[in-house]
Amino acid sequence: MKKILVTRKLLQLNEDRLKQLYDVKLNSNDELYSQKKLIEMSNGCDGILSALTDKLDEETINKLPKSIKILSNFAVGFGNIDLDAAKKRDIAVTNTPEVLSDATAEIGILLILGACRRASEGIDAARTSNWKWSADYLIGKQLTGTRLGILGMGRIGKKIAKIARSLGMIIHYHNRSKLSVDQEEGANYHKDLKSLLIVSDVLSVCCPASKETVNLINKESLEYLPTGAVVTNVARGDIVDDEALIDALDRRKVYAVGLDVYKGEPNLNPGYLKHKGAFILPHLGSATKQTRIAMANLATDNMEEFFNTGSCKNKVN
Repeated sequence: MKKILVTRKLLQLNEDRLKQLYDVKLNSNDELYSQKKLIEMSNGCDGILSALTDKLDEETINKLPKSIKILSNFAVGFGNIDLDAAKKRDIAVTNTPEVLSDATAEIGILLILGACRRASEGIDAARTSNWKWSADYLIGKQLTGTRLGILGMGRIGKKIAKIARSLGMIIHYHNRSKLSVDQEEGANYHKDLKSLLIVSDVLSVCCPASKETVNLINKESLEYLPTGAVVTNVARGDIVDDEALIDALDRRKVYAVGLDVYKGEPNLNPGYLKHKGAFILPHLGSATKQTRIAMANLATDNMEEFFNTGSCKNKVN
């Protein structure tokens, strides 16, 4: 029987399944393992069911025992893993695409609505009974007729576009390549980022994290947005330069932000706290029971497929 390390606590249903399939080391206290402890815990294991919170950089991967053959990441992203280092060690890396797209797209729409309709201010006022209705009280931005710029029209971006379209938004997008007419469903393609930003009343960051996308939304690119635009991010924190975005809020270049992800999670840049127009969530994109079960099941399926066949359809390296 293969021996597996699971680095974070999963839902009981998923852990019970893993126990049936493998000799499994579970993290019952949901401890955030240091790189040193992760290496120690993986001793004698054939694979690791990892999470985004595990920093599997080149140094860590090079110190993993020779028995490790797969890193099955419990996420659609894999920016926590050095793919080149894993490839050199002949360690497969897999992810969990598709199963979290619906849940994450819902949060993407929540960010847009929350930022545009001043939800943070409204919640604070309601909780403190500190409000009085008037014709001009907490007036926000209506989505009907608003241009939504989607940076990264992948699975999640397409689902956000579908919901946003039903709310009367006009869809624009930038991708590495143009989608087919059927996939676009009337969305307007922009070959370069600048062209997209110029027409984005609301920007939804949905692109994968990579070396090329670090700080893609920065001081220079933010200037291309229309004054009073809204910026949301449901992808990864590294894509947005927080200092530049906070500066844009300070100058009222940007009206509001909606963030489910940000650099240094869970430590939020304190600059955001000065702004009532900052609608910020603690990385809830895939946080539904249905989705988390599906993600862990797929991470387990990936290991099963790999151990049985030597390959896996969700292999990313």
